[in-house]
Amino acid sequence: MSAPVRGRSTRVRTANRRPKSAEHRARRRVILRRRLVALLTLLSVVGLTYCVFFTPLLGVSQVDVRGSVALTEDEVRKAAAITPGSPLVRLDLDGIHDRVAALPRVSAVEVERQLPNTVRLLITERVPVGSVKLPDGFHLVDSTGKDYAILPTPAPGVPELVLAAPSSADPATQAVVGVVNELPEKLRPDVVSVAATSGADVRLTLTGDRVVKWGSSDNTSRKAAVLLVLLTREGTTYDVSSPDLATVS
Repeated sequence: MSAPVRGRSTRVRTANRRPKSAEHRARRRVILRRRLVALLTLLSVVGLTYCVFFTPLLGVSQVDVRGSVALTEDEVRKAAAITPGSPLVRLDLDGIHDRVAALPRVSAVEVERQLPNTVRLLITERVPVGSVKLPDGFHLVDSTGKDYAILPTPAPGVPELVLAAPSSADPATQAVVGVVNELPEKLRPDVVSVAATSGADVRLTLTGDRVVKWGSSDNTSRKAAVLLVLLTREGTTYDVSSPDLATVS
């Protein structure tokens, strides 16, 4: 009676082991697939990172210059000194900015990455508020008092600035520029020249050989308003250095 029982028990154990072995193999296949997918993903990320950071795949092929007027695009590109093919994501944007900003005519610059292969340079050039006649030509001066360019002829549409040594650190330059910056639009067409030897003796020459004693650049708005009233009277010399005691002679 005991032998048949052992046979049936052996068959049952064998039958029970087979499904477990199949399930184990199925689990191993799932685990191997997951590991393979993870490995392939890792290799893809590493490969993509290498291509982006260390190859010309996303390298610079175009430098797009916007906003230049007097400067040529090639002058800006030369100053930027961006090597063609340089990986876009590794570019030293601060270095590019500083090199372009060092151009005397550049007032401001923005540097942008444009995927996949472009660097965009947005340029703002300096605008002259006047020109100073010196032995080597006419020096352009902007609203900060910076002497940034030289032309063979006067800059059109702006007054002559009579200064010995134009510079943003020069008190006379700062006074002259401070006055010109705040002149009302109604008065600007009449201004032929603005002169100063210090920060307190600004003089304007207007059309018709009229002279305005301005003094310092303080209270420029008040002085301009008083001058517009005084110009309705006949005269050759207008003194608004003390706007509350202005005179015409």
